[in-house]
Amino acid sequence: MKHQTKEEQVADYLREGIISGKFPRGSKLKQAEIAESIGMSITPVREALKLLAAEGFILGTSHRGATVAPFDINATEEIVDLRVTLESKLALRAMERLTAQQVDELRDLQAQLEAAAARDDKDAVRSINYRFHEVLYSAAGLPQTLRFVRALWARYPFDLINRLENRIDRASKEHREMLGAILSRDEGAMLTALRSHIRAGWDEFKASYTG
Repeated sequence: MKHQTKEEQVADYLREGIISGKFPRGSKLKQAEIAESIGMSITPVREALKLLAAEGFILGTSHRGATVAPFDINATEEIVDLRVTLESKLALRAMERLTAQQVDELRDLQAQLEAAAARDDKDAVRSINYRFHEVLYSAAGLPQTLRFVRALWARYPFDLINRLENRIDRASKEHREMLGAILSRDEGAMLTALRSHIRAGWDEFKASYTG
């Protein structure tokens, strides 16, 4: 596992929290409260908030607090296309570089995902989904591309999509297909499964969205 600075640890914690819905869109993130809840000083929290503001996860970083960025449906179609392109690149590169430890971690995350889906724990599914993709894409060794992907995630309605009926069950199956292709080193199958996973949630949400 790569070494993370305190700032990076806080940023990862907040990203996962925003994607999972722990920190809902439009909610306030206060530096002192975050620092106390995770047992760190204000400094790494402040720096992490600056990083997340640059990525688009939050708006503002003043001492009065930052706000989790709202969802904009008008931008999401383009975001989906960009996600498909960039995440496909990361996943392909990662398949060449995944270590045995990272593969084991993906297996474990998939088991956690299926268990969370079975008990209908939507918050857990969103968090595990985030960690699965982070582990996979981090293995690619393309930090600039991953930074762009995180900026796209910041504008993507994961929290709303996973509220759709039975969506987490379908997402779990989509992840299983991705993992199976990764384990068999089948690049074509992996790309097909990944692209289907990214587009499926958005297409289902778009069909149900009423504003």
